[in-house]
Amino acid sequence: MKLEILHELNAERAARRPVILVTDTENGEQRLVKARDFAKDPLHAELDKQLRMGKSASIEAGGKKLFLNVCAPTAKLVIVGAVHISQALAPLARSLGYDVTVVDPRTAFASPERFPDIPLVAEWPDTALPPLNVDPYTAFVAVTHDPKIDDPALLHAFERNCFYIGALGSRKTHAKRGDRLRAQGAKETDVARIHAPIGLAIGAVSPSEIAVSIMAEITAVLRLPSKEKVEAA
Repeated sequence: MKLEILHELNAERAARRPVILVTDTENGEQRLVKARDFAKDPLHAELDKQLRMGKSASIEAGGKKLFLNVCAPTAKLVIVGAVHISQALAPLARSLGYDVTVVDPRTAFASPERFPDIPLVAEWPDTALPPLNVDPYTAFVAVTHDPKIDDPALLHAFERNCFYIGALGSRKTHAKRGDRLRAQGAKETDVARIHAPIGLAIGAVSPSEIAVSIMAEITAVLRLPSKEKVEAA
């Protein structure tokens, strides 16, 4: 690998921006494709597919044999609300490779006893969230049912363009939430991004089942093309 490409690769990885290294396996030529350039690249369909899957792969294109080396950031999950659902959701997400953090200013809920081995931030969202470097490779879940906690957290998720934003509550509750968020400056497109009621409709009842439905929905948003996401909803 040329030193220039290595420097570019390391810079993109440090900034948590996905890149794919394309190598011609016959002559060894390499080029680095950054996320912002995927759409205009001749291999855009293959690049998009492998990035969504998070896997490197060999392909044939234009009469050439190529190896696509996918370098994607580790996905994060920020859970706002140290509730029963979160106790099931945090370890489940961990088992799927997510970096998980639970945020809740209520220390009676956000305790190490309730969340062993899970990073906890017992602060209000305005204080807790900025240091977490929430970004487009972050799934964001708000489950406190308390507007004083959930609403500012969701506004932060909008600003950081999280790939998934979900919030607990019925359709009626969500309608009221949308009115509050819009009153605080949220755009209609922001509110429309919230998955609410949260999780896939699998008839989940218990906290553990709801956690499964949430992670299934997050996985669908991360891995499936847009058309298939709609069909899975």
